[in-house]
Amino acid sequence: MKQGLGETRDCWIVTGGAGFIGSNFVRMIRSMGRARIITFDLLTYAGNLRNLDDLRNDPDHHFVQGDIRDRRAVDDIFSRYQPTGLFHFAAESHVDRSIENPEAFIETNVNGTFVLLDEALRYHKGAGAGRGFRFLHISTDEVYGSLSPTDPPFTERTPYAPNSPYAASKAASDHLARAYVHTYGLPLVTTNCSNNYGPFQFPEKLIPTVILSALEGRPIPVYGEGLNIRDWIYVEDHCDGVIAAFERGKTGETYALGAGNPRTNREVISAIVEILDRIHPAAGGESYGRLVTRVPDRPGHDLRYEIDATKARTELSWKPAHTFSQALEKTVLWYLENRDWWTELRGRYDGSRQGTGRRKEAGGQP
Repeated sequence: MKQGLGETRDCWIVTGGAGFIGSNFVRMIRSMGRARIITFDLLTYAGNLRNLDDLRNDPDHHFVQGDIRDRRAVDDIFSRYQPTGLFHFAAESHVDRSIENPEAFIETNVNGTFVLLDEALRYHKGAGAGRGFRFLHISTDEVYGSLSPTDPPFTERTPYAPNSPYAASKAASDHLARAYVHTYGLPLVTTNCSNNYGPFQFPEKLIPTVILSALEGRPIPVYGEGLNIRDWIYVEDHCDGVIAAFERGKTGETYALGAGNPRTNREVISAIVEILDRIHPAAGGESYGRLVTRVPDRPGHDLRYEIDATKARTELSWKPAHTFSQALEKTVLWYLENRDWWTELRGRYDGSRQGTGRRKEAGGQP
């Protein structure tokens, strides 16, 4: 075992563990003392070691910088750490970036996932035999396409109908994961989550964009009429669902994780404005709502996503612990209290828009 790691029995590899959802997951697992964690992350524009600052002195957490597309690097972490689990969070995830540069999404989400699956299978049938190894593949509800206002929510049986290069690349990765279970016997479970929000989310996503635009007095952008609907889940609730799927999910099964919080983009923006007006009033007393500005709609913008999480609630005994209003206020407060974190990212973020980065995290974007 890697020198410096402690003696906890389980060892889990977390790809994309320095990103938004991945870092929340890593910190949660370490706070529980549930397993030793190997964070495997390429540290492109959305990966940030500051997200893991509080684990710097944790002997049961080790960071390895690497690319999920690099077969040699992936083989090395399996060989060195002999994991009992792999949690695959690493992915390009921003829809606008996938429209600008779809190739990067194919390289990471499809080819990278293929390398992980193939090396995981090799490990499972070789050195990892008898270790009780499981692979948890994290995906998105965007693979199911768009709902009309009257359609029932997505379930695990909803046919795939991806509409963006991002969603198509995640759908391809889901199909590869399924094939590795049914063809080769890889012990794997898939989760498809709704839109995440919470601490450490990269500034280009909707909720941090609204918060930071308001705090800096910049226009708060809203696509078109702002009527696109997303089902929002607090990141800690999503991480709880991932743990439940890993520990209690059936191999080969898919579990849709949603919190039952469908909101239009305009409703989300209005809720953030109300919180900021109440707890952090703007100079002069004017409402932040004056900054809301319509911008041209995204090409092929899906109208509505919503998840029916009955299967996860029934089979995994999982349910979200946070209400939308409660968790949204916690999120706004976190950004108010952590200005140094997001101001430091400004230069990286602005520069990264000149070319799509290599990896982010699954979870979707409104």
